[in-house]
Amino acid sequence: MRILTALLTVVALAALLALRAAPATVIELTQVACQFLESEQGVDHGYTTSSSKDCEAINARTGEVRLAKAETLELKPGKYIFRVSNRDVPYDLGFWLRGATLLSRATLPSVSGGGLAMGQTKDYEVELKPGEYVYSCPLNPTPDYPLVVK
Repeated sequence: MRILTALLTVVALAALLALRAAPATVIELTQVACQFLESEQGVDHGYTTSSSKDCEAINARTGEVRLAKAETLELKPGKYIFRVSNRDVPYDLGFWLRGATLLSRATLPSVSGGGLAMGQTKDYEVELKPGEYVYSCPLNPTPDYPLVVK
């Protein structure tokens, strides 16, 4: 009987510790035409777009220079919620976080989704492991911004 009581106590403690596990950290990202604001130090370049083709042309001209100035988002391994807002883009957007290379896309966690209408905010939850990632909006589209987990 003592062994059973001890075992039940251990199981109860383990369940309590699991409930107290650290909550997910929220990372807020704001999309405007052809870019994520926070990824470009909060600078809104003032692009206008009525379709993804507009952003493709803008990023072909400016994407490389903007990415060179973009800050790499550095995070620790763990649970995250990427809270993404469509501030003023007049068509549905999305979010895609994935490994930075084809090989790492097969081994690192990813999260994606769409249907983010103008003025809406959506949460994308993921547990990140150490590695190099990129995130973007393929529908806006934006550059592939760097994210490192270490």
